[in-house]
Amino acid sequence: MAQAALALEDGTVYFGESVGHRGTVSGEVCFNTSMTGYQEILTDPSYRGQILTMTAPQIGNYGINPDDVESGLLQMAGFVVRELSRTASNHVATGTLGAYLADAGVVGISGIDTRALVRRIRLHGAMTGVLSSEILDADTLVTMAREAPRLVGRDLVSEVMPAAQADWSEPLAADATPMPQPSEGGEMPAPPAVTDQKHVVALDFGMKWNIARHLASQGCRVTVLPGRAIAADVMALNPDGVFLSNGPGDPEMVAYGVATVRDLVGKVPIFGICLGHQLLAQACGAKTFKLKFGHRGANQPVLDLATGKVEITSQNHGFAVDEESLPESLEVTHRNLNDGTIEGLRHRTAPAASVQYHPEAAAGPHDSAYLFSRFRSMMA
Repeated sequence: MAQAALALEDGTVYFGESVGHRGTVSGEVCFNTSMTGYQEILTDPSYRGQILTMTAPQIGNYGINPDDVESGLLQMAGFVVRELSRTASNHVATGTLGAYLADAGVVGISGIDTRALVRRIRLHGAMTGVLSSEILDADTLVTMAREAPRLVGRDLVSEVMPAAQADWSEPLAADATPMPQPSEGGEMPAPPAVTDQKHVVALDFGMKWNIARHLASQGCRVTVLPGRAIAADVMALNPDGVFLSNGPGDPEMVAYGVATVRDLVGKVPIFGICLGHQLLAQACGAKTFKLKFGHRGANQPVLDLATGKVEITSQNHGFAVDEESLPESLEVTHRNLNDGTIEGLRHRTAPAASVQYHPEAAAGPHDSAYLFSRFRSMMA
């Protein structure tokens, strides 16, 4: 196996084996604690500009298949694992993870002590790094890491949003539609009547496909607009509701999205997820800040303040809403039980709400899928 190296801006260098594509990339080095769901993670547009470390000791054992994708591309800059499985044990697998990374042009490294790497990130915070299978000189790589662009201050949404308006339809590569999820009371909802179909305009800042699937399973017709669309573009489509998607990068750099949301609040029901949550908060006057090392994984505990129930959630975010900056118009609805940060907001007078986590899962638990039913009720 060819060698590869990962260098951090603090001078730390890890040497291992090259997996995936041969090349050199830079990005913010972060970690995800999920044991499964690596294909959904790899294709999540929110990872744009990042080098992701998986904390599980072996990744890739069940291979890859065309149904487990969340966008049309592998979005992250680089991929770091302790051990990459060279075989695929799942009978539905169509290939190995290593070949998948190579075909998609994703540079990867295996064979390093990911426990040490994650501990360093937890202690010192997420850092910019360079991952290379071409350059192995430690000093050169560290210099490159220190000179590479930072995640803060970059608009990465522009790199992943769609180019034009489109009506959502299930991609040919995937044919699974989520089953209806239990309501807050525990009972299974009846499928919405076709005659009562709602029209949702989704502002796409890097939207995962499973979000659109959940909206469709609620009886919604979904029109996807690029994240740069203005409020007039949205309202011209006569929506029953507006969805604000997840996406990558620094939310402070998505001023165009904030301006659009500000013009929409109070005019139409709004539901936001992840970056969409942050944009709604900013549109109402709040600020965001960079977390030390972010929340990424499928086992994050969140408290619903209204019901007292704890939901195990899937998360992927490096920024959060600053609670001290919250205006009177916003109320906290959900809170992270690990660090107390805001995980959900509701507007006190307008039909608008958001969560920082991913109720659509993919991959992860389905504890929070009821939020899509709640959004459907907002449009009644």
